[in-house]
Amino acid sequence: SGTPHHLTETLGSATWYNRPMENSVPDPIDVGLTHLALPIRNAEATAAFWARFAGLRIVHRRVDAGPPVIWLADGVRPFVLVGIEHDPVHPRLAGAYAHLGVGCPNRADLDARVEVARAEGILVEGPFESGPPVGYWAILHDPDGHQLELSVGQEISAALTDAKG
Repeated sequence: SGTPHHLTETLGSATWYNRPMENSVPDPIDVGLTHLALPIRNAEATAAFWARFAGLRIVHRRVDAGPPVIWLADGVRPFVLVGIEHDPVHPRLAGAYAHLGVGCPNRADLDARVEVARAEGILVEGPFESGPPVGYWAILHDPDGHQLELSVGQEISAALTDAKG
């Protein structure tokens, strides 16, 4: 009826996608940084990792003529991590300083995630205390070798406020 088919599978609790089109009035357009797309080998393994360690969940899944695709989001902002199945996975978001960062609520939470990652052999480095504005952080790798930084105390909001003047 009024809701496009591609939005029907997107809904969940990610309410920024839950805006049905009525009388041919389009959804508001997302402006700014909306997604990061990464090649992945297995959508289910990728979704499980990012749910456990970054609090992301699937908000959209597509299987059509192309490769399977998932969108993962934290439900806080209209930004998704897009996983597109492809084998081999290259290039990877890894090495040097390439990573996706997720803030944790406190050190105990980060430390608990790090202990699980260490036990599973996916801890790359850390945790380290680097002081402001970097904070307390560690790096893990997902099933495809993409890197995730977990942190506490990064001063992103303060930097944005200062930049606004």
